[in-house]
Order: sequence, then structure tokens, then C-alpha cells
Amino acid sequence: MVPVHIVIVGCGRVGSGLGMELTDQGHSVAIIDRNAKAFRRLPDDWPGDTIVGSGFDRDDLDEARAPEASALAAVTSGDNSNILTARIARETYGIAHVVARIYDPRRAQIYLRLGIATVATVSWTIDQVRHQLLPTGVDIEWSDPTGSLSLVERRLPERWAGKRLADLTVPGEVTLVSVTRAGAVRLDFSDLVGQDGDILHIMATNDALARFQARLIGSGATVGGSA
Repeated sequence: MVPVHIVIVGCGRVGSGLGMELTDQGHSVAIIDRNAKAFRRLPDDWPGDTIVGSGFDRDDLDEARAPEASALAAVTSGDNSNILTARIARETYGIAHVVARIYDPRRAQIYLRLGIATVATVSWTIDQVRHQLLPTGVDIEWSDPTGSLSLVERRLPERWAGKRLADLTVPGEVTLVSVTRAGAVRLDFSDLVGQDGDILHIMATNDALARFQARLIGSGATVGGSA
């Protein structure tokens, strides 16, 4: 990976952890925070730059070398500050990769439509906690910031062995992405039939997840259709 310069706004647990990981990977990092004490989360020998200031102040962004940055992450505790910072990064500095941490999932959906990548902390946490409280046999590996689309992992039930895996796809609802068999990932599953132990990776709308799960475990379900 070619080293790049990255600006992080907010030196809380997320910002400091991200900054340390990125510098460990060889990237150049500058972190902006209003509170100088926040930089205590960084090790004494951390090689990046620290700027006491605001993510939407042009002078502070210039000091953080935003004009040469390839990416910016706004991860303060304030939704409004993060969004304003993200918009300035995109519209004023033309930074290609910008993400904003958002606590309100409704706002996250709005800003996604404006082309601003967001991480909706609350909706992600709710999904993860719900999954731990009420396990359904479907492991959510990734969910988009709006909470409407998920990548899930599911072990193929024994009763599905011998059935055509491509028939799992339901247009507009469920798409089979890959199959892991005996430790090897398979993308060529158009004519592949299921075997006991197969692990499915499936992209699905959250509205369709319950129906998908019912098709897999329902005694009267048929492959690729409703019971």
C-alpha cells in the first residue's frame, strides 16, 4: 500500500486508535482536536502531527496539511461538527475519501444521499447488541450506514445439501456473494450444489433477512422461492 497523508478530526478513543493504526501502516497522519489533553491518548513516540483546533477552521486544516491529504475522518462526538468538517473537506479541499461519524442514523441516511460517507454509530451498535441478545444463526459481518443492507454469514443447513446454491439469490432482496468450502473461497458457484459445511456469504436487504432465514430453516421452504 502506497503511504498517503490522512487528516483525523477528533482524538477520542476512535480518532487516537485510528491514528496509531494508520501510522503503524506507514501513513502520514495529522490529528486535530479542540482539547490539547486529548492527545494524551497517543503514545509519546507517536510520529504524527497534532493540532489544537477545529475541523472546520481553514487555518487549522491548512496546518494539518489538508490540501495534500488523500483522506479525512471526522470522528468527534458531535454530529454537526463532523458533517460540517466532512463537507469542507469534500467541497473546499477536494479530498477524495471522506467519512463522518454520525450518532443519529436518520441523519446518516440523509448525508449518504448527498454523497458523504458516514458511520452511524448508534444503528451499528443496536444491530450488534440485538444480534448478541437474540441470535438467529445469521452473523452480520457488515451493515451499511443506513442499516438497510447487510452482508451476512450463514452455515448451510444439512437439509440443503445437494441443492443448487445459485438459486438462493432473490433479485432485489438477496444475492449470494461467495461460498467458503473446506477453507477455500469460491466465487464460481453458478452450477455449484451445496455440501454439508458450506459457509455462505450473502448480501441482503434487512427487510429480506427474516424471509431468507425462514427459507433456510423452514421445513416446507423451497430453494429460491417462498414456502
